[in-house]
Amino acid sequence: MAKGSVTSSESRTFYDRRTGTLIRQVTMASAHHHHPFFIIPAYDDAMQRLIFVSHRTGTPQIFAEERGSGELRQLTDRPDISEWSVHPSHNGSAVFFTAGTSGWRLDLETLEERELVNFSATEMRDEGMVAAAMGTTALSHDDKWWAVRFKVGAESALAIVGTDTGAHEIILRKDSIAHLQFCPDDSNLLYYAGPLTDRVWVIHRDGTGNRRLYARNVEKNEWITHETWIPGTRELAFVDWPRGVRCINVDTEEERQVTTFNAWHAICNKDGTLMVADTNFPDIGIQTFDPRDGIGEPKALCYPGASAIGEHWNGPFPYANGPITVYAPQHTHPHPSFSPDGKHVVFTSDRSGFAQIYEVTLENV
Repeated sequence: MAKGSVTSSESRTFYDRRTGTLIRQVTMASAHHHHPFFIIPAYDDAMQRLIFVSHRTGTPQIFAEERGSGELRQLTDRPDISEWSVHPSHNGSAVFFTAGTSGWRLDLETLEERELVNFSATEMRDEGMVAAAMGTTALSHDDKWWAVRFKVGAESALAIVGTDTGAHEIILRKDSIAHLQFCPDDSNLLYYAGPLTDRVWVIHRDGTGNRRLYARNVEKNEWITHETWIPGTRELAFVDWPRGVRCINVDTEEERQVTTFNAWHAICNKDGTLMVADTNFPDIGIQTFDPRDGIGEPKALCYPGASAIGEHWNGPFPYANGPITVYAPQHTHPHPSFSPDGKHVVFTSDRSGFAQIYEVTLENV
């Protein structure tokens, strides 16, 4: 296969045997596939395309399912893509990704790849499989600003890149910078994950206002992880593993409980009215819940059957005394996230032996 190649739909539908939920399998090839990380949308806002990464060519390449026809289109053919950096634009015109030490803009009509910026970095990602090693990026909801983290020597740097011009500015240097996400209600504000022992930080796009939003309770040996914004509230939700999800208002710093079940990767829909999360230890399936009522009663959506590898999650916070090596291949994690219209949830599962993309249809939405 080559860049621009189009293949027929691989889609098939079935019902979850335990919940009766309609599920569509998007990919079928005997290779690993995954959608973007759960805090990154897999679709453009108009839902013309579902963007994913496929290893069917032997290396990770960006693909799209054209939702009108179901056809699969190969968008890249290069050896150096950082597969968890992929971020589709909200307006459907482009996909942003890092490769080598550069940041790239892929035009979805012409498939032209334009180098927006070369960071001349020591390396783009930390070593390992989790957090800063994934190399995720963030795009503002107006598609004007792209946040990228990279390494400069022993330090991590956070740069804001103009998506049209490639003009960029390093707004922060720190010991560790991991996942990033712009506030959906404010393109001048984003969160970033600091070190595993000190995760929850926010900063303005111009580099001002850098501050810790939540301090981990060391005495309780809290495991704080997987942050994401709740749209319409200026609240940042985070997982207190495995005790549920809490959130904190970025302006008032008021905290509240969202849910108390073992939500693993939890994300909200665009309206701020429903959250979805996968689960682990035990795996009780993908659950939906209301983020507004302070109860967050979970309701089983489906059971993905993913291997969800990562034995370090089955115990207390393991990083208290410093970094450890873990084995947690990310394509084995479901990472559920909503479609922009809130009618579907996309997830990844290796239930068949290869990681494939699945799309769930929500009822009564």
